[in-house]
Formats: sequence, structure tokens, C-alpha cells
Amino acid sequence: MTQVVIIGAGPTGLTLAMLLAQRGISVKLIEASGSFRRIFRGEALMPSGLDAIDRMGLADVVEQIPHRSIDAWEFHIENRPIFRVDEPMESGGKPCTLVSQPALLEAVLDRAAQCENFELIQGTAVRELLWQNERVSGVRLSDDREIAADLVIGADGRNSIVRQQAQLELVQVNQSFDILWFKLPTSPDFQAENVFHSVLRGQNAFGVFQGSEGNLQVGWSLHRDKPVEWQKVDWAEKLAAASPEWLASHFRAQKDAIERPLLLSIVVGRCPQWHRPGVLLLGDAAHPMSPIRAQGINMALRDVIVATNHLVPALQQSPNLTAIDTALAQIQTEREPEIIEIQRLQQAEVAQAELMHNYPILRHAASLLAPAIGGRIRHRWLDRQLQLRRGFSQVDLKV
Repeated sequence: MTQVVIIGAGPTGLTLAMLLAQRGISVKLIEASGSFRRIFRGEALMPSGLDAIDRMGLADVVEQIPHRSIDAWEFHIENRPIFRVDEPMESGGKPCTLVSQPALLEAVLDRAAQCENFELIQGTAVRELLWQNERVSGVRLSDDREIAADLVIGADGRNSIVRQQAQLELVQVNQSFDILWFKLPTSPDFQAENVFHSVLRGQNAFGVFQGSEGNLQVGWSLHRDKPVEWQKVDWAEKLAAASPEWLASHFRAQKDAIERPLLLSIVVGRCPQWHRPGVLLLGDAAHPMSPIRAQGINMALRDVIVATNHLVPALQQSPNLTAIDTALAQIQTEREPEIIEIQRLQQAEVAQAELMHNYPILRHAASLLAPAIGGRIRHRWLDRQLQLRRGFSQVDLKV
């Protein structure tokens, strides 16, 4: 029987393992971590991601695990509201939905584990790829076990070991910022209505919303051109000083409950080639996404559907390595145009934010003229968001 080894049991690796196993493919899924629970896990499913979940037969899972919709997006500059957009953004559409990623992964694992041809090897890292006749033929684990494979798939994120071992180049896009991620107890203001607030005051910028499990989550933009010893900052006061008064009061009241921030180093880019004979990269391993509008998990899920469509017919042959390697190129050809367009839109958002960061006169003008120009700004922002949310291609599960 043809055997696939998938590295990384995040949303990309687990959903792909489930779909392949359900279609009779032998799958071994390797995960270095002993738990799905991490300090930071992306939660936001846009309509494109929710559609992918539905096509995978997992819509009922989202309803059963901790989840929470975003009710609106609201923007503040220099403590003045600029504009607001309610969810869902389109008539009859779906709102951005936050899901507990650990709970989602556990639920998908339960589905995959129902297949006799699925195995999870957890708590063991991959040390290196194995090669035979210039083709990847398996992996060696950190405990020296060797696992043979007709295909190895790297779903191991932006710092992919598989990508490094396969010598697949990542062309990065320069980023001017990283993110500090905080969690703290929620506020009644968010219980009544879960609004994602984007706040810009001076050169301080952050977003705050209520996560899927009920706590507040804050992403603070940390500009690389102005390094600070962020570990020594009084973050309750710094957050409060940049916030509207109602939010500042909450930050000060929760001073002792704000968790120590986690630094998320931003990596954005795309591999010119996602594959070599016997090995394929998907999700952030192939194209690490900007955190802008939470596209990483959504694009990865769409990668999985397209990969399943191409891989299943090739893998069901007994084994036809040429057919498998041909499918790898077809996957990149189908997925790459959408990734390029999504990253372009994300960079346009970053460019707008950089203008506001670098030019105080623009921030001042936007805050003063909000009643007159807020509608125009809202329209331009909404136009970009609708494209980001929908995706640029039709993705259907065909096998």
C-alpha cells in the first residue's frame, strides 16, 4: 500500500491526514509537540476557511467546540472612532468565526483515528529526510526510527524542518513589525458584543478582541525600527495610555491578570518551488502568511482540499511515483495564484498602516476629519476585506 508521512499536526497536517485516511491512503502523522495546547494558536476562520471546513465534513465540529463570532470591526485613531463594519460583511454571508484551535485539532484527530490506516506519532521530532536515487524516500525521527514513505508532506509551519531538509528556498518579504501577544480576563463590553477594535494612537498600534475561549486577546505591533526592551515595560499602563477611556479602565483594573506577552516574530514569503520528488510543502511551510486579517489557517485549509484532489488519484495507484510527483506540481500550479493575490492584499494593508505610523499629520487629519472622510476610508477597507475573506478561486473537494 502507498504510504504518506505528514510532518506537523496543526490544521494543515491533521485535516490532510484525515481526508487521505478516509479515502484509503495509509498515513503516518508526525508531531514534535506532546500537546495541541500552545500559548498562541490562530483562531480566525474567515468565510473562505469556513467553506473549506464545511467541504471537509467538519461544520458540525465547529458548532461543538468553543467558538465565537466577531460581531463587528471598529477602528480608532487618536482616541476617535473612524469607522465600523458589522459582521457578516455580505448579505447572507458568514461572519468571521473564532474557534479554539486545540479543540478543533482534537476533534479532527478523533475523526482521523477512526481510520485503521491512520497513525499519529506524537512527542517525537523529525531529524532528517531520507533520500534514494535523488528522491525523498522517508524520514528519520529524533529517536533514530526510520519511516519509509512514497510521499513526505511538510505541514510544519513557517520554520519548516522539511523545507530546510529538502533545500526548498523561501523568498521572504521584508516586514517592519513583529507582534506581542497578550491574554487577559474579558470585559462586559466584549461579552455583549464581540467587536474587534483596532487602535492607533501616536505610534502605538494594537488590536483587541474576545477569543474563542472567552478571554481578551491583544496583538501589539512592535516596530523593528524602534527596538524597546519590551520585557521591562509596564504593559497594563502602556496599553491603557493608548486606549479609549472605557478600554483603558479595563487594562488598569486587570493589571495583575495580564499574562506575560509572547513575541511572535513575523515571517512572510513564498517558496518559488513547493516540492521536490517525493516531498511537498503546504500551508505556512510553503507560503508563510502575514498575520493581517488572519489568512494563515484559511489558506492552509484550502491548500489541503486542492492537495487531496490531486493526491488521492495518484496515491491510489499501486505505487506510481511518477504520478505522485506530477501531482505535486499540479497542486502548486493551482494554489499559487491565490496565495500571491492574498499576500499582495495583506501587504497593501501593511502599507496603509505604515503611512499612519510614519506620518503624524495623517493620523491627526484622519481623526479630525473622520465625520467627513470616514465613509470613504470604510469603503476602501471593506473592498480589500471582501477579497481577503472570499479568496480568489473556487475550491471544491472532488474526490
